[in-house]
Amino acid sequence: MYFLKVIQLKTSRLPLSAALLPIIILVLLLTYNVTVFGDDALSGSNQFILLLGAAVAGLVGVRNQVSYEQMLQKVGENLQSVTGPILILLLVGALAGTWLLSGIIPAMIDYGLQIANPRFFLPTCVLISALVSLATGSSWSTSATIGIALIGIGKALGLPVGMVAGAVISGAYFGDKLSPLSDTTNLASAMSGGELFSHIRYMLYTTLPSIGITLLVFVFLGLGFSTYGTVDTSLLSESIGEKFNISPWLFLVPLGVILMIVKKTPPLLALFVGTLLGGVFALIFQPQLLLELSGRNVLDTSAIYQTILNAITVDTQIETSDPLLNELFSSGGMQGMLGTVWLIICAMVFGGVMDAIGALQAISNAFLKWAQTTFQLIAGTAASSLTVNLTASDQYLAIVVPGKMFAQAYRNRKLAPENLSRTLEDAGTVTSVLVPWNTCGAYQSGVLGVGVAEYFIYAIFNWISPITTLVYAFFKIKIKKLKVD
Repeated sequence: MYFLKVIQLKTSRLPLSAALLPIIILVLLLTYNVTVFGDDALSGSNQFILLLGAAVAGLVGVRNQVSYEQMLQKVGENLQSVTGPILILLLVGALAGTWLLSGIIPAMIDYGLQIANPRFFLPTCVLISALVSLATGSSWSTSATIGIALIGIGKALGLPVGMVAGAVISGAYFGDKLSPLSDTTNLASAMSGGELFSHIRYMLYTTLPSIGITLLVFVFLGLGFSTYGTVDTSLLSESIGEKFNISPWLFLVPLGVILMIVKKTPPLLALFVGTLLGGVFALIFQPQLLLELSGRNVLDTSAIYQTILNAITVDTQIETSDPLLNELFSSGGMQGMLGTVWLIICAMVFGGVMDAIGALQAISNAFLKWAQTTFQLIAGTAASSLTVNLTASDQYLAIVVPGKMFAQAYRNRKLAPENLSRTLEDAGTVTSVLVPWNTCGAYQSGVLGVGVAEYFIYAIFNWISPITTLVYAFFKIKIKKLKVD
């Protein structure tokens, strides 16, 4: 016991320069890695870089007489803390698979397209993109599918492409941010140590005003243009109808899941039930699609079982006559979430070692000396997320690195983890697309065919979100305190 006390004393006195060294090296390595691998960095190289960062932290720990067993124990505790989020991520992949197979996601897209109106085309772009992204959990897929279609329609109406792209991106990141299917949403709650649906509910306080302002601005901008031409989405709707039986009854499943969430049903149970209901509705509404995907002549029990289980666990690719929809109508199932799970595990290893050597405590103590107020704490977190977006050029890292750095500081201030996770999303997730050399900025610019400089000012939701969260922090609006048992 005395030996452990001595070690704890030494680790608590770890110099700030030594505590920051692994993070500085980590950010430099991640920056170079993203430069080399580009969009493929998340396929595994970034994850290994996190392990290299953990190794550097381990060397710092050894120099300060922290044992290997102590570091391994902290890593184990960290991994145990994210058991729930990892299982939720896997179920999110499963749910996405059955909701695609059953036609729930295509139905959301189809009904969303039907609300397009030339006079209010810009706010309609925001709403359609938000709906699709909320349903799919992916801003990237939204932009690469419906986003491209909306850009084409906007050109036909004579609207500036930067303005249309800004509307698409605003809606896409709104939906991505609030969707329980989104990997960044799950990642932010996991990094902060919070619960997924509590995180989503807490984000509504800043997200709804931000999207409200965004819609008002686009209504105003739209009224300033006299559009010509028509909004024709019939071809997309026809392509959806070729493969799916679209019915309003399909919305019973998402409504049921929402009801369970409102009733505070455990997230794992709600997602599991939603996945099973998606499979049942696939059998009821899409028997022809099941037969086609099974590759058999008769839709027997074995074919049904295999097709639905494939959608849940591996991948589903539904080909339509419209190439824009083919990318959207694909799901990786539980397997598609393994990259994010891998990232979380490696982040937990890095965070565990940093915690064991006393680095997180040293950084937290130094940060708390500067951040005398809650506003300064949240502003510092937001600034860190923006810095990582500018340097490491990746939205996931803009969540992971500040999340692990400042989680202890929030706990010390008796602030609930939702404050941290909301700030990570408001300042990390949504601002990534505003940086031209960030993976998100490069992707969106390339897919939509619009430069970041062209859509920057019109991506209103993305730059107003961090401002909103800082305003809330400054005026102490909806700052949730940590419950003390």
